[in-house]
Amino acid sequence: MSPISRGFHGRRPGAEAGRLPPGQYLERGFPVLSAGPTPHTPPDEWSFTVDGAVDAPRSWTQQEFLALPSETVTVDIHCVTKWSKLDTTWTGVAVDTLLDGVETEGAYVMAWSDGDYTTNLPLEDLTGGRAWVAYQYDGEPLEPEHGGPARLLVPHLYFWKSAKWVRGLTLMPDNEPGFWESLGYHDYGDPWREQRYWGD
Repeated sequence: MSPISRGFHGRRPGAEAGRLPPGQYLERGFPVLSAGPTPHTPPDEWSFTVDGAVDAPRSWTQQEFLALPSETVTVDIHCVTKWSKLDTTWTGVAVDTLLDGVETEGAYVMAWSDGDYTTNLPLEDLTGGRAWVAYQYDGEPLEPEHGGPARLLVPHLYFWKSAKWVRGLTLMPDNEPGFWESLGYHDYGDPWREQRYWGD
């Protein structure tokens, strides 16, 4: 009997299969994938910044950040390595809240993180209730292995766009590639269009 490949799971019938983008399989666990060592930033040293092409930079300590209005959302997430996890629950601050009152002519954002990780996104993909800076997963503080103290959450794009260990958003007038994008990953990363790499 030939072995069943992991990709087989993406073809299982039912409602779950309809929520899996092309080429994805259903994952019950939560794999940990990182390009380097996991940063461990002490809470009293963590802060979050909005800067770049804005009228004035804004920054919050962790205590100030946790005092901002929060939202709890349940979303599906899709990794470029082909696993998808359904109905994940996160708590965090909407990017809309962080940008409230910010004046900018920037159309793009570079999210930057501890560990020198960056990823670029159109500003419109972070606003309108589509993105959060999450600090809890499943009702518990986000573990460093999954991006804690906080990670960007942009569930409608491949999960590398949801930058782990995020520390800020830099608004930019022009698009620039982030870490993985400069190494051949797709600039946008729509899982439903299988935009994994350049040319997809």
